[in-house]
Amino acid sequence: MRKKSILAIESIYNDFWLNCNRNFGVSQAPNPENMANSSVANLDTASLRQFLLDALVRLAYGEGDFTLSSGKKSSYYINGKQVTLTAEGALAVGRLLLSLLPPDTQAVAGLTLGADPIVSAVIVVSAYENRPIPALIVRKEAKGHGTMAYIEGPILNPGAAVVVLEDVVTTGKSAMVAVERLRDAGYQVDLIIALVDREQGGAEFYQSQGIKFQALFSIRDLQAAYHNK
Repeated sequence: MRKKSILAIESIYNDFWLNCNRNFGVSQAPNPENMANSSVANLDTASLRQFLLDALVRLAYGEGDFTLSSGKKSSYYINGKQVTLTAEGALAVGRLLLSLLPPDTQAVAGLTLGADPIVSAVIVVSAYENRPIPALIVRKEAKGHGTMAYIEGPILNPGAAVVVLEDVVTTGKSAMVAVERLRDAGYQVDLIIALVDREQGGAEFYQSQGIKFQALFSIRDLQAAYHNK
């Protein structure tokens, strides 16, 4: 069963690179003879990070004139869902973020919508790694019917250690909404992990709130790779 899953992942991975070549002029499709070694499921941590960085640069990062959700103008934009909603991108994200979770983590959570595919990827990978961790999705507004809840997912024990995940951090305010909702529900939240830190005050804000913060990549990492491709 696992062999069939690996073969399916390898097929998706190959299709991904073919699409990159067709749409973005990328000609790095893996050699079929070496596919077993280049599958996202088999890459070591360093190679996995490089794969995800390349995918973010090619598919999620763009330069131009943009308006952010905060209303501020920006010369670049990162749409993480262009990567996290692909099979191979989700697998890479799930593997990398799971490896960063503290041993006592009892759940991962995030504010909808950007964090939804991320927390989903992590919990699926956690099951394959025999370390099953549930996910919580935090609504921006309370559910309009039924329980009227802000949080979707399993009910955890009071004081459960929850790590908040985010795709891109700018000022840090979005993920902080999730932290506050989770704490109001009685959970312990001391760590936020993001895919990309735009380095526009988020890390400093979290520090001022007594929350630890990690990011897989900084905006400098993406921009350096973008201009060197």
